[in-house]
Amino acid sequence: MQSICAAITMVRDDPDFLKTWVRYYGDLLGRENCTVVNHGHEPEVARIAEGCNLIGIPGDLHRNFDMKRWRLLNGLVAGLRGYYRHVIVGDVDELVVLDPEAGALLDWLRAQPGRRVLTPLGLEVIHRPEIETEPLSAGILGARRHVRLAPHYSKPCVLSMGTKIARGGHFTQAETLHVPDALYLFHLKFCDVATYSATMDRRNAMTGAVGAGVEEAAIGRHWFAGARGEDRALFDRFAGLRMQDGFDLGWVRKRMKRSWKPRGDTGFWQFDRPEYDQQYCLPERFFGLF
Repeated sequence: MQSICAAITMVRDDPDFLKTWVRYYGDLLGRENCTVVNHGHEPEVARIAEGCNLIGIPGDLHRNFDMKRWRLLNGLVAGLRGYYRHVIVGDVDELVVLDPEAGALLDWLRAQPGRRVLTPLGLEVIHRPEIETEPLSAGILGARRHVRLAPHYSKPCVLSMGTKIARGGHFTQAETLHVPDALYLFHLKFCDVATYSATMDRRNAMTGAVGAGVEEAAIGRHWFAGARGEDRALFDRFAGLRMQDGFDLGWVRKRMKRSWKPRGDTGFWQFDRPEYDQQYCLPERFFGLF
């Protein structure tokens, strides 16, 4: 069993994304090195994550859901670091991807120094339903070929040192920013309009059952029905993002480094996260990775 890297996530009512997460990290790292926190002891989660390390927790709904979730994940990451050189932590619809030109992720991590936090560049896989009609049965990348810049998902999520992770996973207390040229975080929330609608139906039902408003609950605003809007209209707007030539994103990493600073007096560190109205077509070398 390899001890270079472990991956951990927490899941509730996200079977489609969990299948992708388990298949991707299970193939790269070995399922025995993947930990899935099963929020609610769901039988389907246990079935999909067979061979992974499964931690079942009560599924009681709580207005401070996200706060409790990251408190738990912080502790589990700290524990796993005693046994692995690197630990990847994130949501079930987020995958850390190495550019295939740089080799395989596990081999690449084996060569990386320890005692640092790596921040992959965030990219959101977007479904362009007017031109992408293929189902995802054979995989996501290839059937979906477009990504948009997503600074919000440039998360410090590959850890080989002890540090506190902020709620949502967007910040840590590590003072040095490491943004490797070949490392990306692919966010899958918008990779398929039908999957998006089904997922949001479940999340809206959960926040509705909590009985607290957006300002009262430590749950992401995007989980609330009032912030949702019309699904197909949201995806249709992706066509209006400016298409860019090539796939050179070094300029984004430079901006991240130039804007690196303390996040007020919180003890966390951050870079600027502007909104970009740009999209890129993924190079074919990424097709089939998941």
